[in-house]
Amino acid sequence: MSEVKIAAETRTEFGKGAARRVRREDKVPGVLYGHGSDPIHLTFPGHELLLALRTPNVLIALDIDGKSNELAIPKSVQRDPLKGFLVHVDLQLVTHGEKVQVEIPVQAEGELAPGGNLLEYVLDALPVEAEATHIPEGVTVSVEGLEAGASVLAKDIKLPSGVTLAVEEDAVVLQVLAAQAEEASEGAEEGEEAAEA
Repeated sequence: MSEVKIAAETRTEFGKGAARRVRREDKVPGVLYGHGSDPIHLTFPGHELLLALRTPNVLIALDIDGKSNELAIPKSVQRDPLKGFLVHVDLQLVTHGEKVQVEIPVQAEGELAPGGNLLEYVLDALPVEAEATHIPEGVTVSVEGLEAGASVLAKDIKLPSGVTLAVEEDAVVLQVLAAQAEEASEGAEEGEEAAEA
């Protein structure tokens, strides 16, 4: 995982009015916390932060006021529900070698068994524990040939070295469902047979 360097400034003004002023300058208010230290209120460059957050669990190297360098990962990102711009971000301090709990995206690959089956993501992100500087960007699961009723459990997913599950091993991650149209037509036929009897 690569680091993204972002320059941040400490902020001394708080509240809605101050946050609006920050956002008008194309900046994002946020908080850096962790390791038992007091939270640090920061302002981040909006565009740079938006680009960095496109990568899940991105490792951010913060240059705070040009004085201190800290490593952090995003913990909470608030976006405007209509326009999608960043409203606020919470970052968690991390150090090299430290284990953190994060959620990594799950991707499915391969074709399901014939018959119009549907793949349902029960968990679209898998909770794992990994070293803060080696968080995988995601995991890929093969669903090749799976039939209706089949499921992929958390323990079935091959994780990179040094990464462990942070969820029950028997948690369902993906499951294959029979196509709804077939079920609906079968139900209608059963209903007609009952009416005829």
